[in-house]
Amino acid sequence: MSISDKDVTRVAELARLKIADDQIANYRTGLSEILGLVKQMDECDTEGVSPMAHPQDIALRLREDAVTERDEREVLQASAPRVEGGLYLVPRVID
Repeated sequence: MSISDKDVTRVAELARLKIADDQIANYRTGLSEILGLVKQMDECDTEGVSPMAHPQDIALRLREDAVTERDEREVLQASAPRVEGGLYLVPRVID
């Protein structure tokens, strides 16, 4: 797939990237190769192939949902300048 310099510049702008003019050709080539790969993958027959959550058939180890730490809110908030109802009070920054 052919990509123009204008396309590269637009993609860079959307991605908030600054690309030097002498690098546009390199990015154009790279983006074209990526789109070529996507086109090649799109041509693969995936009929009858079920989607996978992970390429390997693994199961995650689960642990019991239990509290393992002590409640130290009061100790941690003791050094705060202002606390109310267990919440840190901070100055308003937006009116």
